[in-house]
Amino acid sequence: MKMRQASKAFAVLLLLAIGTAGCSFGKTSPDSRASMIQSINPEAGATNDFDDKNVKLAEKVKKDIQSLDEIYDVAVIAGKEDTLVAYKVKHMKRFGMKRIEKEINKKLEKNYPGENFIVSSDFKIFIEAVELRERMKDPAYSEKKAEKQLQRIISLKKEMT
Repeated sequence: MKMRQASKAFAVLLLLAIGTAGCSFGKTSPDSRASMIQSINPEAGATNDFDDKNVKLAEKVKKDIQSLDEIYDVAVIAGKEDTLVAYKVKHMKRFGMKRIEKEINKKLEKNYPGENFIVSSDFKIFIEAVELRERMKDPAYSEKKAEKQLQRIISLKKEMT
């Protein structure tokens, strides 16, 4: 009888271990995990942080998008050719997502003619942008790796549409 209770207890512990292992966060940073429930206000940047033009562009774009009432968090990363703009919409404003995205695109086209913007309200894209920005803070993370990762995120966004 005791053997049966021990095997049941072992089975329960094994199921708990498997269940919690499936919930692990993997390679996500604390900022990217927190971004799902709160505003983290990631700083804007460029894959080449030494390119002052791209850094200033990213900062101006972030400021412009944050000025919209429906938006509460924005991540902007400027690459060599493309600029990724990932944003989060306030919960009660999510009904007008199409209108908000159209408004953002219109604002970007008007204020920054000739620039190529990739705009996304998807949480996964936002988290990926935050994680890339965190990696870019490491001096050992090369410009080439950052640009490659940015292009991967952009292709992920294009696959989703």
